Amino acid sequence: MRTQQALMASGARTILVMEGRDGAGKDGSIKRITEHLSPRNTRVVALPKPSDRETSQWYFQRYAAHLPAAGELVIFNRSWYNRAGVETVMGFSTPSQQAEFLRDAPDFERMLVESGITLVKLWLDISKKEQAERLNARRTDPLKALKVSDLDTVAQKKWKEYSAARNTMLERTHNSIAPWHCVRADHKKPARLAIIRHLIQRVAPADIVAAIDVPDPKILFPFEPEAIADGRLAP
Repeated sequence: MRTQQALMASGARTILVMEGRDGAGKDGSIKRITEHLSPRNTRVVALPKPSDRETSQWYFQRYAAHLPAAGELVIFNRSWYNRAGVETVMGFSTPSQQAEFLRDAPDFERMLVESGITLVKLWLDISKKEQAERLNARRTDPLKALKVSDLDTVAQKKWKEYSAARNTMLERTHNSIAPWHCVRADHKKPARLAIIRHLIQRVAPADIVAAIDVPDPKILFPFEPEAIADGRLAP
């Protein structure tokens, strides 16, 4: 709360991009982040499948419409990175559109950052076994019925394809201006705590940051290509 009060007072604009495999814990993490924040200054954006009209627009256009104003935190529960993930794996966009996205995304994000927006990008990673258990739980728990998606049925079948898409996305869109941080999210509570600590570290004033422990580097760490091969990211 103190962090948001400071952001509101300063007029800061903040974006949190939450990406990850199906079942990685994005929804639950966002609930923990927002539960004590001001609804007037916090927006969660989870866009549906684009309409025919939106499909004809510049790809980033419908996301740009949700960018924050002064004092606002906008959390994208999945984002423009749909094009590098599910659209790539499921063939919802063409190879040329996917290549164009990977070329343009760093420039789009550079413009956001240079305009004064703080951009925080998180990739939530889980093991294949943990994903299977969580997806099965969705199908049997009535409280999770709204989370069930047609795409759940192929998440495990196309595990390797999603891994390859993830690797390409991270390698091509990680840079010093808009870096990726990865979260090992098999265990929900420590992952959520690490995410909240990381967000505070990135956006809060120095006096608040000084009172907060840094995230456990075994759980949350900056992306580097070595993480793909050394076991920090699920194969």
